[in-house]
Amino acid sequence: MVAGIEARGFVIAAAIAYATGVGVVPVRKAGKLPRATHRASYELEYGEAALEVHTDAFAPGERVLVVDDVLATGGTAATTLDLVERAGGTVAGFTVLLELSFLPARERLAPREVHALLTV
Repeated sequence: MVAGIEARGFVIAAAIAYATGVGVVPVRKAGKLPRATHRASYELEYGEAALEVHTDAFAPGERVLVVDDVLATGGTAATTLDLVERAGGTVAGFTVLLELSFLPARERLAPREVHALLTV
């Protein structure tokens, strides 16, 4: 499976899933998904936000590639990786198109490996 983080991550996840012949799962802002969900909150510079994924999104132990467009502070990424595991998936990797290296995301996500197409 490929899990895409709202919203631009959906486009990337769908393209990767299509190219590899696997399914795609959206990780959305709270209140947007129609069925039962796992929910996790995280801190923002200016407040708090929450993400959700369907409780039945992954088969137990299913390998999941998590993708997003930009990695900045790592809050959204860390929350998503935890949600995937809580929903029964196994994080096989995390990749982004652009990583902002002057922000502490890699430290926040350690010891998980981060793959970025471009780092600035």
